[in-house]
Amino acid sequence: MTSQTMENVKKFAGQAGTFFTRARQYTEEKLGSAEKTELDAQFENLQQRADRTKLWTERILSRTEAVLQPNPSRRMEDFLNTKLDRKVQDRETNFDGCGATMIEAGNELGPGTQYGAALVQCGSTQKKMGQFEKEFMQSAITNFINPLHNFLDADMKTISKERKILENKRLDLDAAKGKLRKAKSPESSKLAEAELRVAQSEFDRQYEITKLLLEGISSAHSNHLSRLQYFIEAQQAYYEQCLKAMTELQSQMANIPGSLGNIRPYNPPQAAGNSSTTPSAPPIGGDILQDSPTDPQSGRRKARVLYDYDASDPTELSCLADEVMTVYSLPGMDKDWMMAERGSQQGRVPLTYLEMIS
Repeated sequence: MTSQTMENVKKFAGQAGTFFTRARQYTEEKLGSAEKTELDAQFENLQQRADRTKLWTERILSRTEAVLQPNPSRRMEDFLNTKLDRKVQDRETNFDGCGATMIEAGNELGPGTQYGAALVQCGSTQKKMGQFEKEFMQSAITNFINPLHNFLDADMKTISKERKILENKRLDLDAAKGKLRKAKSPESSKLAEAELRVAQSEFDRQYEITKLLLEGISSAHSNHLSRLQYFIEAQQAYYEQCLKAMTELQSQMANIPGSLGNIRPYNPPQAAGNSSTTPSAPPIGGDILQDSPTDPQSGRRKARVLYDYDASDPTELSCLADEVMTVYSLPGMDKDWMMAERGSQQGRVPLTYLEMIS
């Protein structure tokens, strides 16, 4: 057997002996038959803070990634690509798909018509928002997601490794203390004291290393705060871009020419405290009755239904968007409602759901 082989055997035997000693010490501590060196309260607090930081960083990452990519299968695919150093695919966003479909539909239905032109305009805006979304996601990943992942993969793994080494050194120290207590002869006591000094020195050194790493969690918190600010700024910029794009779209659609009149302007919904029991809908440009005007000759007019309406009681009439019905007002009737007739059926319909066409 060569000298190198002998050295390897001795090394393996030493490691096996150390492992056995630690396992015995750990078992005896659990059974209450051996003493355990307790770490000071400050150190324990540092360890608990590190554990909480790791736990909540993992949860924040999980939730944020779900916001950026709601599809769990795609999240897993992106995770594997990142781990394998593969390029993440540039996928079509839902905004992109929606916009492309609207543009295609508008061109098929006729871009010269009001509806077709509106679809093309809306589709272009949806595609813009898709680009805004991609830019937001890239910024969030670069400035928030990746730094937090790096913290878990580097700093926290290093801290966990050093804490494990410290626990092993603590077991060695307590085993050496137990050996000294059990020594029965001067020679064995002398050897046990020497082992204890070595174990104490190694434990103290590892304790300081681990403590320094745990105290570094404060710096990690400061870094995470700055990364969170980057994320908020990216989110704010994204929503501002979307708001600007939608405001421009409203303006464009309000000026689309067509035979049916201008597209209705946007009116913000009323506050909850100002709402009434009367069904409401945004007003439509064109000829709308304000005070239930009627034809001076017959009192009956033709009206187009603007939105689907489901009757809430037997006195009302359900109707579908784009239906044309005869409407009129009755003496003493609420001015926000009109009587409508469709064949032999009749009932009340909210005025805001109607557009007078004759």
